[in-house]
Amino acid sequence: MSSSPSQETRQAEARAAVVASLNSVGSSYTADLQARSEDHHTSKAAIDLQEKELQKQTRALANDSAQWEKLLNSTTRQMRDFGDVQNWAEMIERDLLVVEETLRLAEGREESDNASGTPGL
Repeated sequence: MSSSPSQETRQAEARAAVVASLNSVGSSYTADLQARSEDHHTSKAAIDLQEKELQKQTRALANDSAQWEKLLNSTTRQMRDFGDVQNWAEMIERDLLVVEETLRLAEGREESDNASGTPGL
């Protein structure tokens, strides 16, 4: 059976309409997926920038922390040294009081106030 030209034309038009309809439906799904893909790409770029900034700030914080630790260690060492000097000065003062009292006794002097203003030992 041969088809008439008008029937072939109708079939071609019907095929074209179906293809156009499928393309239209496909395009609407594709457009949505494309938009979502672009959003993900944009979001990833923003996240990458934020990640780099966070890494930069983390390094800066680590450097600041190291500097504060050095300052703390230095201050602690200085305070310890100051405590050692104070302790040394108190020991010298006690030794001088003993020497002073020993000289007083050796010279046979009566007990009196010593140079530090406190009674002798």
